[in-house]
Amino acid sequence: MNDMIPRKILGVYGGMGPAASAEFLRLLAAMAPAKRDQEHPVVYVYSNAQTPDRTAAFFGRGESPAAALRQGLDTLCGWGADLLAVPCNTAHIFIDPFRAQLRSPLIHIVEATVADAIKAAPDGCWIIATGATMDSGIYEKEAARRGYRFFAPSEEVRELATQAIVRVKAGELKAGGAVMEEIAAKLWAVRRAPIVTACTELPLAYDASSLPPEMGISSLRSLSRACLEALYAEE
Repeated sequence: MNDMIPRKILGVYGGMGPAASAEFLRLLAAMAPAKRDQEHPVVYVYSNAQTPDRTAAFFGRGESPAAALRQGLDTLCGWGADLLAVPCNTAHIFIDPFRAQLRSPLIHIVEATVADAIKAAPDGCWIIATGATMDSGIYEKEAARRGYRFFAPSEEVRELATQAIVRVKAGELKAGGAVMEEIAAKLWAVRRAPIVTACTELPLAYDASSLPPEMGISSLRSLSRACLEALYAEE
């Protein structure tokens, strides 16, 4: 990244959930190599908390979010967004089938997070996420493509991850942090390796815990980094 003023516009499809989207925008501001307002990127936000539940849809228990996601991303392109970002991991399961048809490039949260995991822990990381993200294999496929591996958590840990996500979505960050500490204790009793928080609520739970920051790899932070690298790239 250089210190030039970014000329590209970032379009963000948010609301899945609102707290995670707000944290993503905070990270964009905090991590940007800017010294004054005018050196920050222009960001268009399309926040749709009414997007159908991604996990429910994946397991056949609800409406698919694909149409809403496509409409929102197309709207951002119509507004003039040069790059797109979606701070929701599970949403990418539904975006991938039409990703190539989007008028602007999508900064992919899975690709960005796997890249950061490889740098942080070349020998492998734990991964926790929604049940849909885990069962879809979207992270494992990207890791395999890059010759990397994730350590699979137990079913008990997967259920705890769901509890932490629910707590954060309900605004109960302290409770979410407590669940995250329980998750880490169980994972690190097996293998002391960093934990990839591959649902965008989970980094908020991790940050609300007393766990060491260097042992958590946030998909929100990874997406922010990748977006900023693209926005500030020399043309």
